[in-house]
Amino acid sequence: MTKIIAMAGKGGTGKTTTSALLLKYLTERHMTPVLAVDADANANLNELLDLDVQLTLGKIRKDIKSDMPSGMSRDQFMEMKIHQSLIEEQGYDLMVMGQPDGPGCYCAANQYLAMTMDKLSENYKFIVVDNEAGMEHLSRMNLREIDCLLIVSDPSARGILTARRIADITGPLQLMVKNKFLIVNRAPDPVPEALQEKIDQAVAEADLPLGGIISSSDDLVAHELNGSSYLNLPDDSKVVQQSSTIFDTVFSKLLQ
Repeated sequence: MTKIIAMAGKGGTGKTTTSALLLKYLTERHMTPVLAVDADANANLNELLDLDVQLTLGKIRKDIKSDMPSGMSRDQFMEMKIHQSLIEEQGYDLMVMGQPDGPGCYCAANQYLAMTMDKLSENYKFIVVDNEAGMEHLSRMNLREIDCLLIVSDPSARGILTARRIADITGPLQLMVKNKFLIVNRAPDPVPEALQEKIDQAVAEADLPLGGIISSSDDLVAHELNGSSYLNLPDDSKVVQQSSTIFDTVFSKLLQ
C-alpha cells in the first residue's frame, strides 16, 4: 500500500530541503516510484531538484474556467490536466500546487486534487508532501491518513515549541497520523546544551520521537547557489549522512 510522508513546521525551517533529501534517499535505494507534491504556494521544491515547472494545479484551475473542450466533463478534463502536470523523472514524479485561486484560498485546487489523489496513489509506493507552514493544508488535501509526519524545526526555542504544538493539533484537525518524528534542522555542531535540553523536553512531553538533527551545511548552500539538484549531493557529505541516518530510523518504524 502507498505510504504518505508529509512535512510540517513553521516557515523557513527547511521542510523543502528535507523533502529533497528524502527524495534522494528513496530514489538511491530504489524505494520507488515516488510522487512528490509541492503543496506550498511559494513552490520551490523544483528548484532544489533543478526542474522546470510548466503546469501547476493553480494554473489548471484558472484555465478550466475558459478552456473546456466539448464532449468532456469538467471532472474528466481536470483529471487529464492533473496527469499532464506531473513532471516525470527517474524514480519519481513531481506535482506542484502553485498559486491559489485567490488570497489564501486553495479550495478549488484542493477539491480537484482530493478527487484524483486516490487514483494517483495507486501508481506510487510513497507520496512525499512538502507542506506549507501550518497543518490546515494537509486536512484540505484529503490526506486524512498520514503514515509519517516529519515535523521540521529550526534550532531555536520557538521552533521547538512550534513543533510541539503541531504534534498536538493533528487530533483536532481529524488527521490520522500513524507516526511522528521531530527533525531539528540547521543546528550548530556541536549542539548547544540549552538546545539539547529543549529537544529532550519536547520529545518527553509531546509524544514526539526525535528522528535526528541535521547540521547547518555549506554543501546545501553551494548547491542552491549553483542551481544544482540536491539529488546530486555527494553521499559522503555530512548532511547526506545525517539525513540518511534519520530516514533509516523513520523507515525502520514505517515499514514494520
